[in-house]
Amino acid sequence: MNAKLQSQLREQVKKLDSISAAPAILKPLLDVMRLPSDQIKLEKVVEMISFDGSIAAQCLRLANSPLYRRRETETVRAGVMALGIDRVRSMLLGLCLNRVIPQDKWVLDPNAFWRHSLGCALVTQRMAKRIDYPEPEKAYLAGLIHDLGFLVNSVLYHDGFKECLRLATEQHAPLNVIEEQILGFSHCDTGQMLCEHWGLSKEFGESARCHHDVSLLPTAGPLACLVHLGDLLCRMQYLGYGYDEIMGVDLGSDVAWETLVITYPALAKMDLIRFTLDIDGAMPEITATVDSVFGAKQMAAVANSRRTHGADLDEFSKKKNSAKKRPER
Repeated sequence: MNAKLQSQLREQVKKLDSISAAPAILKPLLDVMRLPSDQIKLEKVVEMISFDGSIAAQCLRLANSPLYRRRETETVRAGVMALGIDRVRSMLLGLCLNRVIPQDKWVLDPNAFWRHSLGCALVTQRMAKRIDYPEPEKAYLAGLIHDLGFLVNSVLYHDGFKECLRLATEQHAPLNVIEEQILGFSHCDTGQMLCEHWGLSKEFGESARCHHDVSLLPTAGPLACLVHLGDLLCRMQYLGYGYDEIMGVDLGSDVAWETLVITYPALAKMDLIRFTLDIDGAMPEITATVDSVFGAKQMAAVANSRRTHGADLDEFSKKKNSAKKRPER
């Protein structure tokens, strides 16, 4: 990606501030999410949730779901205690980011997007704990936000991104590869830029940029490698973007795997078959959290909006084929 395009993308990412209606709690929430669970004050989390009535209602809804319910939960404080800090953080970030993108701008199936994001967060965190990575909470957050670029591309490059998804689905190809071919950049690039725009640490930006190819970094850090492997394992387990990818994967020769094994020898002893079964075992938790972010009514509304705007994709495809050039950036 040349410097001119990179500069144009950064300016476009800044426009999200005026396009979206992200909740006021997003920035303090991101600050809190960087902390280890045992350093987060319960009352601070309760205060943040109580600040937004709809988020407080969703917290109670999840706490009273069959998966977590121990007794009737009627207060935000009781809901946070029932769910635990990690689940609450996942739910809060999902709810906040859900508001960054208008319903009619979703290109990916939002249910598939959040299942993949939460799945990657859990897998990345569990792998971090298995190899004694010192900051598993940071690994969890990096896994949760690694695909932020999809939100950027959905809002700012809507028609072009729709075409990318159509072709990737048709060809069973990795979405980032098709994005590069059609747009000249991918969600990895815009994800890194959004992380930088929001003031997140350099490690989170690098993880977003390189989660499909850690060789893009001069020296791949352990966090980027963990997120890459977490993303890969989820997609191998059909916890991807809502369509079937044809993937040829050899973890033993993967650059991220080889890099991590040097620093964390415990990785070489990991039983990957058992670990992938752990991913399946996490599905009830993932599903419950996704459902707390996207209730049945909202999911139906988003699906209907995507169908209504489906004609836009055909129109874009016709224009692209007749003009034989890339869409505007």
